Amino acid sequence: MRRMTKVRQNTQMPSSQTRQNADNAAFLPGVMSIAEIEQLIDEQFPQVHLGGRVLFIESAGHLRARMRMIEHEKNLRPGRTLSGPSMFQLADVALYVAILATLGEGATQAVTTNLNINFLSRPAPGDLIADVVLVKVGKRLVIGEVEMFSSGADMVAHAIATYALPPAAKEKRRE
Repeated sequence: MRRMTKVRQNTQMPSSQTRQNADNAAFLPGVMSIAEIEQLIDEQFPQVHLGGRVLFIESAGHLRARMRMIEHEKNLRPGRTLSGPSMFQLADVALYVAILATLGEGATQAVTTNLNINFLSRPAPGDLIADVVLVKVGKRLVIGEVEMFSSGADMVAHAIATYALPPAAKEKRRE
């Protein structure tokens, strides 16, 4: 019995305090700047901003990104809470931003192959923050994790996604 307990303790996820300390650490610079990523998204994916710009990159670097979705009527459902599809969009775009910051323009054609989201609690009215960590960047796949927080509250959603990389993405890989 003790052996099983010991194994469980060794395989636990980092505590939220550990994650907060990691979040406060400075991002390593990425191969693309925030301005370059925003320009690429504006040119290649203008549909992201239909109905008004609500997604903003707050920081982006090697293996990480932080985005904000500002409160907007188009993202609300009855009861004045954020809709699930809006939260899904934030997770997907934030992961894509982290991939671009890490791999550069060669990853422009990276595609989502899987995205699983768990809605943990109803978000408070206001902005939604997405913190992204790329867990693994391989030759063909990228796996990332997103934690979403409403203004000043606990985590309201958690997502894990897998992206397939185009062959060109390998060229700009940071060693």
